[in-house]
Amino acid sequence: MERKTLCAGSYDPITYGHLWKIKEASKLFDKVTVAVGVNPEKKCILSLEERAELIKKSISGLKNVEVSTFNKEYLFDIAKKIGAKYLVRAIRNEEDFIYERILRHVNSDLAPDLTTIILIPPRELTEISSTLVKGLIGYNNWENVIKNYVPTPVYEKLLEKFGGQK
Repeated sequence: MERKTLCAGSYDPITYGHLWKIKEASKLFDKVTVAVGVNPEKKCILSLEERAELIKKSISGLKNVEVSTFNKEYLFDIAKKIGAKYLVRAIRNEEDFIYERILRHVNSDLAPDLTTIILIPPRELTEISSTLVKGLIGYNNWENVIKNYVPTPVYEKLLEKFGGQK
């Protein structure tokens, strides 16, 4: 039986931390679906289509990973639709742990057969978030700063979108 998992998020933009989580999931599971979604609580700088395309470019070497999009769907419904029995999530700090614990319990109440797996990234990735990257854009020398946090396709897209210099 093929082991399938779901890695869902807004990925606005995808960072090296997200990429690490996806790569780890691809080692643990036969098939990984990266679901890029709309979170109404977040102000996105990239469209849903742009985010999905950037993830595809960033994971091009991972043969068992596919990318899809979702809007106004619960994660457990998406997992059921694709036949995934697992959700792979990652935590960087205590706040992430609290949020992910709540999400895990809610998902378990609504989909008891769905197992949440929590990954903890290496130390050098724990401070990286999409929110951090977005907050760095526009300051002097931002182009050189964000280069350390996002894959090349994302870096190039952000330069194009926000008028940065290479």
